[in-house]
Amino acid sequence: GFTERGRKVLACFSVSVEEQEASGRLGADRISAELINLIAQGCAERKLKFSEVAVALDCAMFMQHNVHSEFDDVKQIGQTIRFDTEEALATDVSNFAMAFKIVSSRQTGSELTVFTAHRKILSEVIGSLQSNNIDPVTIEPDVNCLSRFIWENVSPPESERVRTLFGILSCRSGYFIVPVLLGAQKTSAMRTFLVGTTQDRSELLAREVPVTMALLGSGEPINCIKVFDSAESVNVQTLGEELGIEADFVDLAQAAGLNAEALADCSDTVDFAIAYGAALAHSEKAQSVNFRSDFMPFQGKKVRLQKALKFASYSVVVLVLAVGLYFQMQLLQKNKYRSRLRSKFEKQYSAVMLGKKPPAKSNPTKKLAGELRRIRDVKSGQLNVAGTESVSAKLTLLLEAFNKCAAQTKLQIDSITITAKNISIAGSTSSRKNTLKLFEAINKGKLQILQQNLDAKGGRDNFRISVMPRK
Repeated sequence: GFTERGRKVLACFSVSVEEQEASGRLGADRISAELINLIAQGCAERKLKFSEVAVALDCAMFMQHNVHSEFDDVKQIGQTIRFDTEEALATDVSNFAMAFKIVSSRQTGSELTVFTAHRKILSEVIGSLQSNNIDPVTIEPDVNCLSRFIWENVSPPESERVRTLFGILSCRSGYFIVPVLLGAQKTSAMRTFLVGTTQDRSELLAREVPVTMALLGSGEPINCIKVFDSAESVNVQTLGEELGIEADFVDLAQAAGLNAEALADCSDTVDFAIAYGAALAHSEKAQSVNFRSDFMPFQGKKVRLQKALKFASYSVVVLVLAVGLYFQMQLLQKNKYRSRLRSKFEKQYSAVMLGKKPPAKSNPTKKLAGELRRIRDVKSGQLNVAGTESVSAKLTLLLEAFNKCAAQTKLQIDSITITAKNISIAGSTSSRKNTLKLFEAINKGKLQILQQNLDAKGGRDNFRISVMPRK
């Protein structure tokens, strides 16, 4: 367990399936699944809670290659690394997941450390982890995690002329790490190798260090080696004399600020340092050497975001339904009030309108206003009780038209007949011209001529017309 606040180690424990593997009780395809089950059980027993997980892949499960790239930009290298590696290895790499680290960059390109692991193995590891509700953000080579631990916890030499090689030996593996400052970026030259249980570790280091120096190629010569041996069997004095460089021990537990009691449940201090370095990947701003980025990118943050959005959408739906229900209740209350008001209004409307009901699709107040105007017209004599214009009103309109032109046209009226539909008038004027003036005066008023009959006789222009009030 590891927390970002103060970087305090909460717990450390180890699990193993070596006995079952040796006895043949587990197949190779189930070893990783069994290990991960034991890890999940260990976390549950210690009540360790975590939000993100980092995994360090043992060096026995990946291969390391030195590859040259023509580019110095990380994105361009990432787009071409598979072709460069395939060309360098002269083999098909389609079944491998790849991760890389820039060791050095020049105008001619970059020198890379490329790690390859079988996709099938990684898929099984990720599947086993996910089946235990553990979805790793990163899966990195263990040597890269160990390199990060050294950069973080082991102070670099004060002298710039001192180039240190760290030789770290666990129970089963060996690691060579040379910290390199590439501009402002901290990187490392790295190499891994397997360690036999019966090998002389001092002799192994004395043999492997020159090989490592040769593999690292150009650069400042290594003049110091710092060793950590889990078996505590290396003689650094003899090693330094054989190599002709300064040699000394480095204490990984002390570098992390821990004592032996804190690592009591951890079988190997090197494994602890690797796990510590893996946890530091979450706080590292530089690009991590992550196998998952190549073929199975981590989706945890995306899934959490999707769940948050789904929860937010459900909340919004519930809120909208609540608001809709509130306004629906308000509408029902108003409709109920309007229904009671309309029922009361219908009785009053029916009494005024002689049994008629209020119109459903029009404003009943307009009907009432029209009825009020009709009643007022009846009272003033303009309309009769039936609603049509009264005789006196029609006669008044007709006389108004006559008075405007009677003297000028020398009008003589023979007869006037007023019916419910129209007014019939017979008469004469002094000339046809004056008759037309009379017609014009009638049409300009509130009357209109429907029919007309003209006849010149006895020196006068006789007419018979039918008129009615304008609507």
